[in-house]
Amino acid sequence: MILTGGLKSLLPQALRRIIRCNQLSISSTSGMAEGYKQANVVILHKSLADDFEKFCHANDGPLPLLYRSKPGDWKCPLSSDSDIRTDCLQYRIYEHGACTGSLKSLKEYSEQLKDMVTFYLGCSFSFEKALQNAGIPVRNVEQKCNVSMYKTAVPCYTISMFCCNLVVTMRPVPESKLEAAVLATSELKEAHGAPIHIGDPGLLGIQDLSKPDYGDPIDLYHDDIPVFWACGVTGVEAVMNCRAPLSFTHSPGCMFITDVKNNNATVRSSREVPQVHCISQDPRHYSIVSAEAAQKIRTLETLIGVDPGNRGIIHLCCQDELLKACLSMSHARSVLITTGFPTHFTYEPPEENDGPPGALAIAAILQALEKEVAIVTDQRAMNLNKKIIEEAVQLGILKKPVPLLSYQRQDADSALMFLCENGNPEKPRYDHLVAIERAGMAADGNYYNARKVNIKHLVDPIDELFLAAQTIPGVTTTGVGDGGNELGMGKVKDAVKKHIKNGDVIACDVEADFTIVAGVSNWGGYAIACGLYILSTCEIHDRYLRKAVGFPQLSNKMIWRSALPSVTKEEKFLKALVRHGVRSGKTASLEMEVDGLPFYNTHSLMIEKLL
Repeated sequence: MILTGGLKSLLPQALRRIIRCNQLSISSTSGMAEGYKQANVVILHKSLADDFEKFCHANDGPLPLLYRSKPGDWKCPLSSDSDIRTDCLQYRIYEHGACTGSLKSLKEYSEQLKDMVTFYLGCSFSFEKALQNAGIPVRNVEQKCNVSMYKTAVPCYTISMFCCNLVVTMRPVPESKLEAAVLATSELKEAHGAPIHIGDPGLLGIQDLSKPDYGDPIDLYHDDIPVFWACGVTGVEAVMNCRAPLSFTHSPGCMFITDVKNNNATVRSSREVPQVHCISQDPRHYSIVSAEAAQKIRTLETLIGVDPGNRGIIHLCCQDELLKACLSMSHARSVLITTGFPTHFTYEPPEENDGPPGALAIAAILQALEKEVAIVTDQRAMNLNKKIIEEAVQLGILKKPVPLLSYQRQDADSALMFLCENGNPEKPRYDHLVAIERAGMAADGNYYNARKVNIKHLVDPIDELFLAAQTIPGVTTTGVGDGGNELGMGKVKDAVKKHIKNGDVIACDVEADFTIVAGVSNWGGYAIACGLYILSTCEIHDRYLRKAVGFPQLSNKMIWRSALPSVTKEEKFLKALVRHGVRSGKTASLEMEVDGLPFYNTHSLMIEKLL
């Protein structure tokens, strides 16, 4: 028997010859024939071949099709002098969906194979050398074992009788090298391309990394992050579920080695260069976006940071908060929004017009993206907000009414009961909470406007929802403000106390995970809506969101764009707020005209042009 030493440098033809002669004492081809493509193998009756090919194209992340043979063709143009009946380390036989055995050779089934078609599908072993060249350790190679493979809860796109959940491989990567790992693999699309998930395995439905469904468990080092790539063993799951009378696959980890070298990396545009950003610490979760999309959102962040009131908000701004907030919301299934700052405490209604337009701009894009969205507000303002939402639908700002809720504290568990089903933190109703121009609780428990007037009697304790969210894994929060006394600004409270007038009294004490500071809070809402649109039209981010299964969603681009805020929409909505008695909460300097337009609208026009 031949042991593993020296196999890395052997040419594929020599390796296939050794495999054909049953002379290897290994259980995986990981690390062999470095720099050459390896392939998963699925062999089906010819009557199923067309549907399986469509299944591959519909799920090209896990099933990148390298070659489809003709019925009874045992040779493959991907390799010279090959025979698919003998050139994999081990095969599996499936009868009516059940695995009935493992084989070293398929020669005894030569007669049946005459009516069968072989599919050669890309394999992640092909990119391991690229990872090593980028200075990234490949733990399964280091530990001399097969890669870990897991079934997930992510459904593939179904074609006819082919349906299954995605299977992934996991390779631990040091946190400092995450972006390098994505860069090294993103162009190798025939080897599954970029990762489909980085971080907590539970977000994929994987309960225990020490118990892979296929392959071997891999030890993680203290600074390693689990990184998951789509896996060709997805095809094995599809074969089992289709329950064909007879089919064959490679045994997971025992690939067919081709003579085709991996493509060399090419110079890429910023649209094609991925970036990695952490969007949650509990559970640990990272997202991927193109450099181009990230830069557009950074430009938005700069644009909204203009300080027309000269309040000193530049000292509160933190870089990439808008980007991370938008990425987090992009991954969310359900978002809860709150707004309302009763600045005009001697009037009825006391609300100002900064906040509701931005809140509804966020709600509109979330609706267009088919996410669940609700608004929570003060009990005393329910009727007003109901009328505002109804008018927003009539004006075409919202496509349908947004559910309107109120929150009152009954006991210590009220916030948890509101946010989670039966108060169970494992079943949150919302993935993300957004506060925009919402009065925030100060350190003394009161709520203050910019002039240090206590308005606590007009504010329901919605802050408690944000505090409770900090204890619920997987729920993230965003605060949008323009003065430091808004809900969520607790993250920058020290800067508020130092640089904002009356900051030592009015500073909000309640933190959000992401703090977006804007010259006018509405601009922050508009920027979030635009940021979500930018992410949705980013191919790199779209692929990551859908886990490289199914088809790109870019056909919905016009629907998303129609939901974006615009100067026209803003003008109509601000007039509607006036009709309902809502007054401006900003100083004259914020209401000045620039080029014949109110400053609000001039800035919104600039955002429009950016898109």
